[in-house]
Amino acid sequence: MTSDLTRDAFLGGRLHLHQPRSGYRAGVDPVLLAASVPAQSGQTVLDLGCGVGAAALCLAARVPGLKLTGVEMQPEYAALARRNGGDALEVIVADITALPLELRQRQFDHVITNPPYFNRRASRSAHDAGRETALGETTHLTDWVRAAAKRLKPKGYVHIIHRAERLPDILQALPNGMGSIEVLPLSPRVGRLAELVIVRARKNGRGAFKLHPSVILHEGTQHESDADSYVPAIKSVLRDGAALEF
Repeated sequence: MTSDLTRDAFLGGRLHLHQPRSGYRAGVDPVLLAASVPAQSGQTVLDLGCGVGAAALCLAARVPGLKLTGVEMQPEYAALARRNGGDALEVIVADITALPLELRQRQFDHVITNPPYFNRRASRSAHDAGRETALGETTHLTDWVRAAAKRLKPKGYVHIIHRAERLPDILQALPNGMGSIEVLPLSPRVGRLAELVIVRARKNGRGAFKLHPSVILHEGTQHESDADSYVPAIKSVLRDGAALEF
């Protein structure tokens, strides 16, 4: 029903997405993920676990002319991704561990993914089924990383956003042949530990490992009000569709 959905503005209104009123709702993480991808017009992009299409469509709003494909295992979220993306986003309903043959025969210039963050052996499940599927790790993080790497063209890039404590798992899961690894930590405020990381790796890349300085998301050393407190560079990413370069 229409009343079960909201239509939300992203990138300062450059993009609008239909989302469930309750359940999993895209926040800033897929926007930051999309901003980190150095895609060029005409290239192909695969979004594993695309949800309602937030990351792929934010990327397309910054880089026109991309060929977008999303994989989403929840049919209701896949339907919203199709509605949000229209002809610009091909959406396939599938589990990332059982991709259809047609997709397994394709390779992409970029694969992006925002896997579920929480290991439910150490955290509580969400009450809403859609939200739980999006946030609770039932498919191991290793499977997400390896599925992404398999779908890359030679010299293609994978970008993964995840919680900082899972960085060792991501690095360990990257298969042989994935190199030029870069890690961008995201810290909520000055003096705080990074809570998120964006990991970039390149198929057949030979560059040295790079650990970049933390990007600070909010001004000040502590939360003081509910007002927008993003630093100017991050505000430009979230409101203007700017790139998050590293």
